[in-house]
Amino acid sequence: MGMQAKSFWSSFFQKAGRRRHLIMADSPKISSLYAAHVSRPVEGDAEEVVTSVGIDIGTTTTQCVISRLTVKNTAPGTLVPRMEITDKEVVYRSDIHFTPITGENLVDTEKVFRLIEGEFSKAGISPSEIDTGAVIITGETAKKENARRISGEMAGYAGDFVVATAGGKLESVIAGRGSGASDYSRRYFKTVANIDIGGGTANIGIFKSGKAIDSCCINIGGRLLRVDAEESRIVQITGPMAHILDDLGLSLKEGDRVDPLNIEIICRRMAEVVLNSLQSSALTGLEDALMMTAPLRLDYEVECVMISGGVADYAYTTSPCDTLDEIGRYGDIGPMLGRQVQQVFKGNGMAFIRPTETIRATVIGAGSQTVDVSGSTIVVTDECLPMKNIPVVIPFGEGIPESPDAVGEAIRQSVSSLYEAADLEPLAIGIQGDEYLSYKRIQSLAQGVLMGLEPLIRVGFPVIVVLEHDSGKVLGQSLRVLNPAAQVICVDQIEVNEGDYIDIGRSIAGGTVVPVVIKTLVFETRQV
Repeated sequence: MGMQAKSFWSSFFQKAGRRRHLIMADSPKISSLYAAHVSRPVEGDAEEVVTSVGIDIGTTTTQCVISRLTVKNTAPGTLVPRMEITDKEVVYRSDIHFTPITGENLVDTEKVFRLIEGEFSKAGISPSEIDTGAVIITGETAKKENARRISGEMAGYAGDFVVATAGGKLESVIAGRGSGASDYSRRYFKTVANIDIGGGTANIGIFKSGKAIDSCCINIGGRLLRVDAEESRIVQITGPMAHILDDLGLSLKEGDRVDPLNIEIICRRMAEVVLNSLQSSALTGLEDALMMTAPLRLDYEVECVMISGGVADYAYTTSPCDTLDEIGRYGDIGPMLGRQVQQVFKGNGMAFIRPTETIRATVIGAGSQTVDVSGSTIVVTDECLPMKNIPVVIPFGEGIPESPDAVGEAIRQSVSSLYEAADLEPLAIGIQGDEYLSYKRIQSLAQGVLMGLEPLIRVGFPVIVVLEHDSGKVLGQSLRVLNPAAQVICVDQIEVNEGDYIDIGRSIAGGTVVPVVIKTLVFETRQV
């Protein structure tokens, strides 16, 4: 990274991470610290406006969005302050840039940083004015050799930013939240499939009652075949596209002339692959070859579909897409792929709903943060701490199951919705609600948690549980008794949601409390 770019990002992240004001409560029996990224306390009905930035470095495009978030104390005056985001407004949407790639097929980090710096200049905002945010590295970009270096460099400066290299499953969840599919499923009691189709991958997230219940990733995208519309020639055939051409019996190579009819045939087959992945979990042939993760479980009925990502606008338009100039306007086949997705899904009778956000779904908002300190009834393995950017899953949408087997299965499904078996990372189990838990229920819960997290425990990751109810100590002790070798972090009196990230600091006050930073990717939830 050049010194100028490094200086900019160092200043950007260091300044963005400084603003924090903690409001202290007296009672040790409730969450004793709440915080927001504000420059002064928010008391009574007062409110603060904070500036949030979201940056998405994707397969084909890189973009950023700047928002103003209104943070307000929503608790009655006599109670402990509770900071919440009561309003959000997108104030700047950057141009959508092609992600710069070097001749070695790596992300050109210098150009990416320069690109984002230029957008900040256009927006008229300086790093010192940024309060919070998220940087997400997605799609094929996340698989580039230097993706971890990009993430690492940003994380080194990031302070309180969420910095994530999102694999296919995690990207499916993030995109579905950003598109509005998660919110739609909650408001209309529907099981919604959000299909985020970019340059290299189609990420499918399934949402029910606002919760991500399943996901998968397929090698289907608008940039798998690159074309030169002016010369009517093929510029690049990717590995996945070679599978598609072989399936269709089309003999094409780079440099060949290409006509719109062939592109239409190719894109229709790609759209069929996506549809078939929603209809069968026993995939064969091309569908199996292009599936990058485990297929969807499909132990539920998909009631409607939303399309987001770079090709989405062409799935919801009737504008012409017949000539090679119209199809290859971006140097790929994305417009025709969007058109064929529309035709194939509607032809199948699938309810086709336009999302709130399309191309900007993955990171339309960025992180707002609320900082809590867990109550005094906790169990932590301090050697594991501090931990940063741990994703939260909420496996129990309708109450904690009675049996350990059911608890374990719900957790396994949540884990598999985020990660493939070979790509496990630490995660936290969030348990919502203040339902009273008897000793017997806690023992059952502890057994199920250990069963569900067994793959993570086996590779040495800690068991992390975040409860809203004041039961952290007894659950944590039960987990330790049942598996003395497991590292356990069990904190309570903290409210988290699906898709949040948390940071957990080292214990303080003689090991009785730990600071917990809750980072929520803020997505718009206006009416679809």
